[in-house]
Amino acid sequence: MIEKEFSRFASEYGKYNMIQDKVAQKLIDETKDTPKKIVDLGCGSGAIAQKISWQYEKLTAVDFSSKMLDLHPKSAKIHCIQESFNEDKLFKELVKSEYDRIFSSSSLQWASSLDETLYQISQLNAPISLAIFTSNTFKTLLETAKIDSPLRCADEVMYLINQYFHAEIEVVTYELSFDSIQDIFTYIKKSGVSGGRNALSYKQMKKLMREYPSKTLEFEVLFART
Repeated sequence: MIEKEFSRFASEYGKYNMIQDKVAQKLIDETKDTPKKIVDLGCGSGAIAQKISWQYEKLTAVDFSSKMLDLHPKSAKIHCIQESFNEDKLFKELVKSEYDRIFSSSSLQWASSLDETLYQISQLNAPISLAIFTSNTFKTLLETAKIDSPLRCADEVMYLINQYFHAEIEVVTYELSFDSIQDIFTYIKKSGVSGGRNALSYKQMKKLMREYPSKTLEFEVLFART
């Protein structure tokens, strides 16, 4: 389902990825080294590649959506791999090479087993720059709808990261304002933040649109850097 939704709205993703864009920029701005050999896990349409400000030798861009990869910047230095970070075979291939930094921006929240994925990343023996959406994303909306977040809480993500890395961790809250309630739900559907997970029926969604008390959405992102 997640793969289908990301591919379905890939052509419109650039219109709706404002928060993901801010997250990618923060990862790049806070990268103090200038890694030459880079991996970007869950690269999407290429926010990390577009924001890198230094010269590098090779960027390995990984995403499970071929339509997202079609939108990714192309060059002789960029190697795109259509594969999921939920698959062992990806890491069996990646571990054959050496890397100077592993990026993952706004994607690891959808790992089937974040514990396993973080372990696999740790086996690449490279510094990390990760940004993971956590459960206070859409907090007001979820509370109004009386449903649980599909995302892990920040404490759980922090605990898992600390099992494999001595990382600097920061939790950042963002807020996005909209002109109308309809715009909010269009954004949720097409931005990729929801991962294509529809927890509400049509009737429940209409009720939520009537009762939602705000024209803003909250986002909570955990950053981890080594």
